[in-house]
Amino acid sequence: MSHSDGAEYTSAAYDSTIGIQAGTVHNSNVYFVHPDASPQEKYRVGVRQLEDGIPSRAREMIADAIAHGYDGPEVRFHWVLAVLSNRTYHELSAEEIQQLHYTSGRVRTYADDEWKEALRVTFDLLTVLSTMSGETGPVLKQLHDLPIGQHNAILRHLDLMLTGGLKDDLWAETRERAGADRFDNDRVGRVWAYFTPDPIGARAVPPRPSIAAPAKESLPVRAVLFVVSGLLLGTLALLADPATAIVELLVALGSGLAAARFGVRWWGRQAPRSDLTAENLISQTHGSASSEDGFTNRVRHAFDHYFSTRTPQGFTPDAWLAQTAQVRSSLAAEIADLYRESRISVDRVAWLIRYLAQDTRTRYVNGTLFDEHRQDRIPAVTKVLTVVSLAVLGIAAMNMFGTAFTGAAAPRPLWAFLAVLGLGWSGHSAASLWLKIKREEHRLARETQKYREQLTARQIEHQRWQTLLYTTRPSEREMETWLTSDKTSFVDEALRHHRLTWRDLITHTILVSPAPSAKRGRVKQGPWRYSRYVFRLFLFTQDGIREISSEFNFYDATRKNEQRSNYRFDALSSVQVTENAAVGYDLELVLTNGPARKIRVKDADAHQLAPDESAQEVNEINLSAAGFTHTFRLLEGIAAEGKGWIERHSPDNLTPFQTAG
Repeated sequence: MSHSDGAEYTSAAYDSTIGIQAGTVHNSNVYFVHPDASPQEKYRVGVRQLEDGIPSRAREMIADAIAHGYDGPEVRFHWVLAVLSNRTYHELSAEEIQQLHYTSGRVRTYADDEWKEALRVTFDLLTVLSTMSGETGPVLKQLHDLPIGQHNAILRHLDLMLTGGLKDDLWAETRERAGADRFDNDRVGRVWAYFTPDPIGARAVPPRPSIAAPAKESLPVRAVLFVVSGLLLGTLALLADPATAIVELLVALGSGLAAARFGVRWWGRQAPRSDLTAENLISQTHGSASSEDGFTNRVRHAFDHYFSTRTPQGFTPDAWLAQTAQVRSSLAAEIADLYRESRISVDRVAWLIRYLAQDTRTRYVNGTLFDEHRQDRIPAVTKVLTVVSLAVLGIAAMNMFGTAFTGAAAPRPLWAFLAVLGLGWSGHSAASLWLKIKREEHRLARETQKYREQLTARQIEHQRWQTLLYTTRPSEREMETWLTSDKTSFVDEALRHHRLTWRDLITHTILVSPAPSAKRGRVKQGPWRYSRYVFRLFLFTQDGIREISSEFNFYDATRKNEQRSNYRFDALSSVQVTENAAVGYDLELVLTNGPARKIRVKDADAHQLAPDESAQEVNEINLSAAGFTHTFRLLEGIAAEGKGWIERHSPDNLTPFQTAG
């Protein structure tokens, strides 16, 4: 339970036009905050958002907690990280800078603990950045002396702030940590579960309603006429020849009871074969399973796929598909009809299709696949006894008629003739209605039992699959950690390729966007995450801009289609953003010596918002997670003013923070 049934894509690493795709939205309350939540709860949610890569929302949540009186060195530490995460100094508002200076001045007032020390080291790092001629050794030692959690958090969230020689000193351990985290917690074996949608609930074909009501209404009249005709014929026979009539009556009664007993086992249980197929059951119940709409076609393709991967020993996939063509068609019609009205992706019912493919293989191995109604096969002895009983009954009835009609004391031959006619017509009619009722009762009982057995088995499989997904699916923190590690590895390889150090960089930025045909998923109020990304790294040096892009497979962290480009600052003539609510965000770079390049930053997602989600908030979260805000401001400033814009907004212009005490 993933899941992308979207439009076609055409893309290159530099030029991307990506259509809207469906995605998996996990119904998680990890970021849910009740309107009456306490400041402590808001703070906890804010910290969780910060750790999961949503600093824009974390800033708001932690600031709200502070405004309502929940304050202290731990709270301020996380607020500072949220303010600085994925941002550079020039992206801070005047109010945020003022609040940072206010917080740095309050550090000395806090009681000594690990959070005060972490907060002090954070501001000391920022002070060193603003005075790069100063000594970095002491503050780096203080950073290393912090607990590992706080140490790693500072390095991660101040990544864009840390530049030059200071970043050089920290880069080796940043790179080492990313290498350790990149495949931690069984990434390769678990990422698939994040993009698998939650399975839709189990369903089975319910039993058809009984159609025996008209027969039940007509049966009493026929039965009464049969009894009256039988009593009349018996009375006439007794009046004509009592001794013979008694024997004939006993024989007729015994054979009639035997015929009823064995006949109901034969005709009362066996329905026409055409009524027993799943396709007929479905079409009679719903009447639409045979329509070849898009959903039905996708279900059929899914059955073909899973049957071809679950073949019994001795079968090739093609041979097994040919062997089970009718079974697959029947099952596909059933599933398409059961779930069509739900307007779901086939991915949400794939668990059931896989189960049915496996069940079909198991039943074939057990020898029960093509013998589903073995229990309805009538033993030959039952058929013989039924025929013999009916023959004896017929002979006894004709003899009784002869006795009543031709006996020495036969009073009224005409009444005997009428009694036989009434007995024959009403008996045949009553027996037909009675057998129809019995067949319906048996059919309803059989279908009800089958429905319960199928539904129970499917519910068990649904629960098993759902449990597997929930226990396998990575958390938001794990997904963010893996993504951050991938980006660190990418930056490291780019620096090595260009033989650059952090001292050679003015600044850098990385833009993360969805790759062609990527699956995507998110939790409610969280950013979209993709099964395949395009990383686009911009390295700003004294000589110009180096741009490196590559497509990443998030499942196993492999990459391909790497492209590189170098250009001067003045070659970037303009940067434009196109927002289309029905399509998404596009960033367009225009160079003086080449065609404009359109980069899809994010897909439209208004069609997949939960009722309690804000389109604006989700939009901001996704743009921030993509690195769009930072990248756009950098490129926009350079396009307008060139290299001078970056130099004016470098950390050298950062006002020192005073945290003595």
